Amino acid sequence: MLRLRSFSGPCPLLTRRCAALFLLFAASHPSPVGYLQRSHENQRVFSTLSSSAPNPSMAKPPVAKKVRHEMEMFGDVRVDNYYWLRDDSRTDPEVLGYLKEENAYTELLMSDVKAYQNILYSEIRGRIKEDDITVPIRRGGYYYYERTLEGKEYVQHCRRPIKDNAVPSVTDIMSVESEAPEEHVILDENIKAEGKDYYSIGAFKVSPNNKLVAYAEDTKGDEISTVYIMDIEKGTLLGKPLTSITSYIEWAGDGNLVYITMDEILRPDKAWLHELGNDQSNDVCLYHEKDDTFSIDLQASESKQYLFIASESKTTRFLYYLNILKLENGLVSLTPRVSGIDTSASHRGNHFFIKRRSNEFYNSELLVCPIDNVNETTILLPHRESVKLQDFQLFINHIVIYERENGLPTITVYNLPSIGEAIGALQDGRKIDFIDPVYSADAEESEFSSSILRFSFSSLRTPLSIYDFDMKTGVSVLKKIEKVLGGFDASNYVTERKWAVASDGTHIPISLLYRKDCVKLDGSDPMLLYGYGSYEVCIDPYFKASRLSLVDRGFVFAIAHIRGGGEMGRQWYENGKLLKKKNTFTDFIACAEYLIENNYCSKEKLCINGRSAGGLLVGAVVNMRPDLFKVAIGGVPFVGVVTTMLDPTIPLTTSEWEEWGDPRREEFYFYMKSYSPVDNIKEQHYPHILITAGLNDPRVMYSEPAKFVAKLRELKTDNNTLLFKCELGAGHFSKSGRFEKLEEDAFTYAFMLKILDMIPPSQI
Repeated sequence: MLRLRSFSGPCPLLTRRCAALFLLFAASHPSPVGYLQRSHENQRVFSTLSSSAPNPSMAKPPVAKKVRHEMEMFGDVRVDNYYWLRDDSRTDPEVLGYLKEENAYTELLMSDVKAYQNILYSEIRGRIKEDDITVPIRRGGYYYYERTLEGKEYVQHCRRPIKDNAVPSVTDIMSVESEAPEEHVILDENIKAEGKDYYSIGAFKVSPNNKLVAYAEDTKGDEISTVYIMDIEKGTLLGKPLTSITSYIEWAGDGNLVYITMDEILRPDKAWLHELGNDQSNDVCLYHEKDDTFSIDLQASESKQYLFIASESKTTRFLYYLNILKLENGLVSLTPRVSGIDTSASHRGNHFFIKRRSNEFYNSELLVCPIDNVNETTILLPHRESVKLQDFQLFINHIVIYERENGLPTITVYNLPSIGEAIGALQDGRKIDFIDPVYSADAEESEFSSSILRFSFSSLRTPLSIYDFDMKTGVSVLKKIEKVLGGFDASNYVTERKWAVASDGTHIPISLLYRKDCVKLDGSDPMLLYGYGSYEVCIDPYFKASRLSLVDRGFVFAIAHIRGGGEMGRQWYENGKLLKKKNTFTDFIACAEYLIENNYCSKEKLCINGRSAGGLLVGAVVNMRPDLFKVAIGGVPFVGVVTTMLDPTIPLTTSEWEEWGDPRREEFYFYMKSYSPVDNIKEQHYPHILITAGLNDPRVMYSEPAKFVAKLRELKTDNNTLLFKCELGAGHFSKSGRFEKLEEDAFTYAFMLKILDMIPPSQI
C-alpha cells in the first residue's frame, strides 16, 4: 500500500536517524556538577567575539572540559570524557553555555565570508518563484492545494469547489478566472507560526465528507504533535486538541479519528480510536504493542474503507485491519506475526492486496485474497531476483506497480477485472518511460475512483515535474514543472551514471551532475560527493535548485548509491547492515577513489556530505581515510553508535538493534566499536569539518555530534577548520521555514567555498 510523500512536513518514519516521528526523551539525565571549566583558549574566544572588529584568524576554538566516564563491556573499557554533554532535559546551563560557545565560534570563523554567504543566499532564493501553488488535488467536489506567498516562510492550505462537477481527465485544469468558484484559505501556516521559532504541520487530513480537517502541529522540532480538528467552512475548532501523539492520523469515517501514541522511550506503541466530541481520556485503545523491538504504523486504503494498523520491526511486519463501516467489530487480524515476514496491504472491492517479503522472497511478491477468506491467496506478481517490488497503488479499475530494476525506479500500470470478478496474475502492463539516464519518480495523490494516475519526475538536471497519466489511453500530460528563475537552462547540464568497483568486486552506482561549460574533467574540478547507505532508503537523483550555486561555479555533484540503501534491491540493504555495515563505508571510499582516478576531481578538491545515518558515514570514512577528502560535512550525524545502542532508555534504541546490531552481544559490540566514529577518533590529520545538530532532535541526540567535535578538537593533529553549529530551537530537520532552510544551504556552501579558496576577494 502506498505511502505518499508529505509536502507539509517531514514524513514520520519508524527509524531514529532517517526522516520524523518521535518525542524527546523526557527523563532527566544528570550531568557533572560544576561550571564549565574554560581554558585560556576559551577565554580568548569570548575576548575575540566581543571585539569591535573580529579577526577569525586570531580566534581559538572552544575546549570542553574533560570528566572521565568509563564504560566497560566484555572486559573492554571505553572512556568518554565528554559524556557530561548529554542532558536529556536540554536545560542544563553548563551544557547550553558550551553549545552557545561553539555557535559563537562558528559565527566568528565564518564572519569573514558573511557577505559572500549573503550573496549565495540571495542567488539561491532568487531562483524560487515565491508566489506559487501546487498542482490541485481532486477530493470529492473540491480541488485542494497549497499556496506560497512572496516573502512568507510557510504555506496556505486552500481549496476551491470543482466547477460543474467536471469529470476527472488529464486535461482537467482548475479555473482561477473571475467567474470561477472562490478560493477558500483553510489554514494559513504563516499566521499559526507567528511568534514561534519552529512550526511544522506533519499531517493535514480532510474528512471524507470534506467538512472537517485534522492537522498535526509541531512547534519545537521534537516531532511531538498536537492534533486540532477544525470546521473548514466556519474556521472554528471542534473540542479539545489531541495532545502528545505522533503525526500518524487517519479518519475512520466522518466522525472518528485513529491516531498513534508513544511510550516513555518514544516508541509508537498504541493505536487509539477517537470519537469527535469526546475527551481524549475516553478514547478506545485499539492495539498495544508491548514488544519494545516493534513499533506500530497506520495507513488508509486508497478506497478509504479500511485502515491498516501494522506492528513492525526491521525484519518483521504484520497487519490488522479496521473496517470503517463496521467500527464496532474493532481490529481484525489480516497477516500473522511470523519472524522474517514483512507485509503491507490495501483494499479494493471484495479483495485485499498484500505485498509480502520473506527471507526466501526478499524482493517481495504481490498477493490478493478475498476479504472473507484471507488465507486463500493468489500470486499477482511473483518474486524476482533482479526486480524489487517497492510499492503498489490501487484504483477502481487499475493497479500501479512501483519497482526498482538495475538501481532505477519503474512505474507500470495494469488493468484489473471488474470488482467482484476473480483476479489472476498481472499481465500486459504498460510501463511509463523516463528520459534521463538517472532520475527520481514518485507516486502522488490520485483519485481512487478515476483512471488518472498522478506521479512526479525529476532528475539532477530536470526540475520537479508533475504528470497526469491516463491509464486507459496511455496519454501523459505535464501538469506543472517547478519554475527555476534566473535563466536556468537544463540543456547546459549533463547527468551521467558511472560504476565504481568495491574491494569485494561489487559494482557501486554513482549519479553525476555537472555543467558542461564550467568543468574541465581533468581532475582539477571541485566535487561534492553525497552518501547515505542505511535503512534500505533509496537516494534517487532529484533536482535541487540551490545545488546550482555549486554546479554553476564548476562543481561536479555526485551521489554514491552505496550498500545499506535500497537502490539495488533488498540484498543491497542486507549487505550493508549489521555485521556487514562496513561495506557502506568501503563502498563510499571506493566511489571517491573511482572519481579521483577518472579525473572528476582530486583529493585536494573533494568535499563530502551526509546527514543523520549519512553523518555516521561521514564520521566513519574521515576516520578510515582522512587523506582522501578536503572537506567533510556531517549533518545531525549518528556518531555515537555503541554508546547509544547500549542504552535501551534512549529513544528508538530497542527498535534499531535489527539495523545496527545489539552491542550487548559480544560479536556485535566489537564489530560496532570498530567503526563507531566517536570511538575511532585518533591522533591524525583530518579534513576541514563542519558538524551540525539540533537541540530538540529526538532521532540523533545533540550530544552525539557535540561529543564527536569535542574529542576531535582534543586529538586531531592538524590546523584545519572544525566547526560545530547547533540549532537551539530546532530538531532533526533543522529550521522549519522555507527561506531559513535556504540560509543553511548558503552557509554550508560558503564554508566549502571558503576552504577551497574559491571566493573572489572582491566579494569578501
